[in-house]
Amino acid sequence: MSEAAGQVGIVLVSHSAEVATSVAELARGLAGGGTAVPVAPAGGTEGGGLGTSAELIAAAAASVDRGAGVAVLTDLGSAVLTVKALLAEGDELPGNTRLVDAPFVEGAVAAVVTAAAGADLDAVEAAAAEAYSYRKA
Repeated sequence: MSEAAGQVGIVLVSHSAEVATSVAELARGLAGGGTAVPVAPAGGTEGGGLGTSAELIAAAAASVDRGAGVAVLTDLGSAVLTVKALLAEGDELPGNTRLVDAPFVEGAVAAVVTAAAGADLDAVEAAAAEAYSYRKA
């Protein structure tokens, strides 16, 4: 069994592959290098352009599924709609996949830190959503 077995997986969906990858790296770094947390970026289109791809999202979710659920965080409108459509289809994403309503960057960091501590999907979702209340001034 791998070190990440049983942890919540996290998918970061952005319209840009670079943004999704950078946010994943930032979240892992701020989680103390959290390489044990299964995190996958799903950014842009298959051809490398801006947009969202149901296929990339489904592949990312499958790659991070360790049986404890998958939290999906998105950046903008059509990313949300694409994930909602995949969830509605019911067979494209792992069974316990959840779209998390959270700010993309802060929520991703909170989700990865919480998953690294071994929390369940409910706690990961709550931590990410709580990031809406972070004050900067």
